[in-house]
Amino acid sequence: MQVNEASWRELLRGKYQGHIGFNAPMRDFTVLGIGGPADIFMTPDDPLSLRNLLALLKEKKVPSMALGKGSNILVRDGGIEGVVISMNAFGRIEVLKESDDHAELFVEAGVPLQRLVNFCRERGYSGIEGLAGIPGTVGGALFGNAGSYGSEIKDVVASVAIMDADGRLDRYKAEGLGFRYRGSDILPTDIILSANLRFLKDEKDRVSERTERFMKEKIQSQPISERSAGCVFKNPEGQSAGRLIDEAGLKGMRAGAIEVSRVHANFFVNNGGGTASDYLDLMGRVAAIIEKKSGLTLQPEIRVLGRP
Repeated sequence: MQVNEASWRELLRGKYQGHIGFNAPMRDFTVLGIGGPADIFMTPDDPLSLRNLLALLKEKKVPSMALGKGSNILVRDGGIEGVVISMNAFGRIEVLKESDDHAELFVEAGVPLQRLVNFCRERGYSGIEGLAGIPGTVGGALFGNAGSYGSEIKDVVASVAIMDADGRLDRYKAEGLGFRYRGSDILPTDIILSANLRFLKDEKDRVSERTERFMKEKIQSQPISERSAGCVFKNPEGQSAGRLIDEAGLKGMRAGAIEVSRVHANFFVNNGGGTASDYLDLMGRVAAIIEKKSGLTLQPEIRVLGRP
């Protein structure tokens, strides 16, 4: 897409508050540290700026996608056509109501998931202790129904506020969002603004103990300190993708600077300077070996985006 910076700034004058960047390398905005440039990278400050931006994109027929912290995604080396909309400015957490046994929170999409986990731990709000250690934002967690240790974000969702590509804002109850294993019916063109989340109340020490226990287990069993986008493949029904890859002897397998983690085989780590092409090559080779050995077809959990 040909981008004229001056004309874009003029089109947005008086209608948009927030950051705007051009030819922005997506490796700077993804957990993996991989990805070619986005034509335009924008961080709107408020819902009105977002709505005005979406109206302009619709008028100009420019594609767009929302982004949180860039976890669980792989941006191809060709980058992303159109506009990447970062929701990082949407970072509020507010207690809406609280009783002896329940609490309801208003949480904006750009809130880092671990900030929410810690917020709940400090107040004795129970329900997402198992999500300790998962990177990314609340918006991304909702889109992909993030889960771990038997917990999923859907378990605490009351409703979600979504702005569609036409700028229409609606609030949807949890049961209408099609939450499922690592997925939902929320469209890639939809932009999550916030969610109302309901938690059970418990003793603060008990919530803290569970959160810390899950975090310690993840530190021991996952490459938390390395550049990784989380699980690469979904678990086949009744199986563990990590166990299948491990039993196939594929830990340490490499493509360029991308390596099957020696800590957890369903994580690929970027040892520095890795490319999306390397990552996709390694995914294909691992999946082919698993299919040959077990007859199971591994499905990606990581989202692959952008131009080849």
